[in-house]
Amino acid sequence: MMIFLKRIWLLAKNITLVFIISIAFYTTIPIETKPTIYIPKGSITHIISHLTKKGLALTPIDKYILRMIGNPKSGWVDIGQKRLNRIDFLYQISYPKSKIQKITLIPGETREIFFGLISKQLNLDKEILDKYYKELSPYPEAGIYPDTYHLPYGIKEKNLITFLIKLSEKKYKKLSTEIYGDYNQTRWLKILTIASIIQKEAGSKKEMPIVSSVIYNRLAKNMRLQMDGTLNYGKYSHIKVTSKRIKEDKTSFNTYKKKGLPHSPIGAVSITAIKSAINPAKTNYLYFMLNKDGVHDFTDTFKKHRRNIRNAN
Repeated sequence: MMIFLKRIWLLAKNITLVFIISIAFYTTIPIETKPTIYIPKGSITHIISHLTKKGLALTPIDKYILRMIGNPKSGWVDIGQKRLNRIDFLYQISYPKSKIQKITLIPGETREIFFGLISKQLNLDKEILDKYYKELSPYPEAGIYPDTYHLPYGIKEKNLITFLIKLSEKKYKKLSTEIYGDYNQTRWLKILTIASIIQKEAGSKKEMPIVSSVIYNRLAKNMRLQMDGTLNYGKYSHIKVTSKRIKEDKTSFNTYKKKGLPHSPIGAVSITAIKSAINPAKTNYLYFMLNKDGVHDFTDTFKKHRRNIRNAN
């Protein structure tokens, strides 16, 4: 009897050893994958089935190995390579590094152009992006602060816009509260509108408070702003303003014809432009124009302004 039990124990021991060696060998077999894969929500069995349908050579054995490693996390996973050991692959989908994408909104850019660029970059629908922007943003334009944003791969239109506006509103609220003691969106819309004109017109950060002073001085005298930058709205962001545009444009953005501020910001605005809109320089300037050196000459009379025009020609 003792001999029989001993033989059974040796057999079990050998079987276990063979099993361990087999599993160890199995986990080293390379698996062909993609640099980025999507892990669906659900059970391990469902995940294995999904990945198998996507062309990955997984087997029921992988299900049991995954249960020992840990439950895979749903979402886009950055595998980083197309071929790796099976155990490394299973570990990566259990403890993944989320794939991240970057988008950048440049100060002065319009949402029309911005959404066009990121719709191509992130494979999203531009019209749906704009739809959610109109629903969620308190501002017709400039509701997204210009910055570089890091986003999870596969983010959808509503989540993206919600994320961008939430962060932007947080920044606007913080700045407004520091300056005014509160955050009033009606007042902030005016600030963003002035800041967006400054952003379009100023040749440098140094010029921004001076351009701001020209805007306030002309408004105080009930003069038309007569600034090209206001006509660079929407799809016209990078289009040169012509006399034909000035003649035909009937919107409030045409400050050659309409008095006062446009009804909306022109594009995204930087913190420097916002601060310049809140704290303009103290000047008597009413005019400015770009000189031969690429900077603006500011003057307080039309006579001096005409002289600068002659000198520039």
